[in-house]
Amino acid sequence: MRDYDDIMGFSRPQYPDLPPMSIHDRSAQFSPFAALVGYEDAVEETARLTDSRRVMEEDEINELNRQLQELAERLGERPMIRVTYFIRDSRKEGGRYASKAGNARTIDQFNNVIMFTDGSSVPVKDMYSLVFI
Repeated sequence: MRDYDDIMGFSRPQYPDLPPMSIHDRSAQFSPFAALVGYEDAVEETARLTDSRRVMEEDEINELNRQLQELAERLGERPMIRVTYFIRDSRKEGGRYASKAGNARTIDQFNNVIMFTDGSSVPVKDMYSLVFI
């Protein structure tokens, strides 16, 4: 004898005060339940790696200052430069290093940034190196 043979012929119960549930609503009852909402995102965020900001040596600082001085003198030429700088991560400790290449337009002394002809800017305090291309 198979299980449920005794009830296989019965129809589903109908109640006069309760309308039948749609197939969509019935199927929703059996959808997966996420007991730990956000857990996957938290694990993914923890696994994401960031770089720590490197402390520059005195000779590296001097070289960067020399390059900035040369840039200030050559701004009229709109020189092509490549700047390596640190971008802080908005969610966790650390960040990443990025490079920006382009023609320098000006050094904004008030905001302490290098402005490029494409409208982008790089904060001088986050710079690691500056190279003329």
